[in-house]
Amino acid sequence: MNDAILTMLQQLAETRVTVVIPTYNEADNLPAMTAALLALPIPNLQLMVVDDNSPDGTGAVADKLAEQYNPMVPGRARVVVIHRNGKGGLGTAYVAGMQRALAEGADYVLQMDADFSHSPTYIPQMLGVMLATDADVIIGSRYVPGGTLDEGWGAWRQWISWWANFYSRMILNLRIRDMTAGFKLWRREALIGIDLDRIRSNGYSFQVEMAYLCEKLGYHLVEIPIHFEDRRIGQSKLDMPVKIESAWRTWQIRWRYRHLRRAPTVINNPVVGTSALDHASAHPTQRQPQTTP
Repeated sequence: MNDAILTMLQQLAETRVTVVIPTYNEADNLPAMTAALLALPIPNLQLMVVDDNSPDGTGAVADKLAEQYNPMVPGRARVVVIHRNGKGGLGTAYVAGMQRALAEGADYVLQMDADFSHSPTYIPQMLGVMLATDADVIIGSRYVPGGTLDEGWGAWRQWISWWANFYSRMILNLRIRDMTAGFKLWRREALIGIDLDRIRSNGYSFQVEMAYLCEKLGYHLVEIPIHFEDRRIGQSKLDMPVKIESAWRTWQIRWRYRHLRRAPTVINNPVVGTSALDHASAHPTQRQPQTTP
């Protein structure tokens, strides 16, 4: 085992990773997702559930999981639950969870869905690339070579998803392939630099606004291919009003941040089958995010 791998393993043992998952009516999915996350070979991984007073009792399920998994001795909790009074929206839920994670000392924050659309099995790879490179954000992408959508998606749903990404990329003039990706690993410094208090989008356009700020501020983004699964249990939250909001919010995002300057480095699709260390040597970069003028 070479020195680089030993160093990365040591970093992993000392790294605090917080997974933020907003929930609304995910009582049937949450126990299995919690078990899958906490079984990963990441010693200091913590799950932070942000529940919007789900009618199906997701909040109570999350509390029971916290009792089950949290150690009796003082230390870093394995499961943390944030209870909100009502359905406040995806964006504000992520902001609340991310800010809590940062306040409690997380080195890396991962955002994902509770319904297994984002497989936890990708997380070690995402963290490995993050530790071995100077990436600020790792994106689990459906639209780089090697990325795929669930076979159960119909042609119309696939087209809508493709169009939403194309629409956002063209209006905002960005190079990220998967603008609406909800599976991202963030470096602590990137979230602090973005300033979560200024995020205004509250539906799925939250993903677009965060991606736009990353590129405009010059943070280093890496997209890796994933297979995006259809949800196993429950119904999708992506209804027509949410889609309409995302469309007009894109123009609002462009106007709000029109004075930000671009200096990004975006790397798409590290070669499948190579190690994170191979990726690091193949893509040397300097991380120099700009600030708002």
